[in-house]
Amino acid sequence: MLVIDRFEGEYALIEYKRRIFHIPKVLVPKSARVGDVINIQITVDQVATQQRKQLIVQLAEQIREEE
Repeated sequence: MLVIDRFEGEYALIEYKRRIFHIPKVLVPKSARVGDVINIQITVDQVATQQRKQLIVQLAEQIREEE
């Protein structure tokens, strides 16, 4: 269970299994309050990952051509 412990500056401090994690406040719904239980879902953006890999390959090829 993820519980909002408190807010400090630009971060929401989230308690999970007696540990505290700092999450940027912009990632937490504006209506969230201290004590609220939250759900977090993390997914892999396959399209962005593939685009990033292609960019890295292109940059590596450019470097090799310049040598």
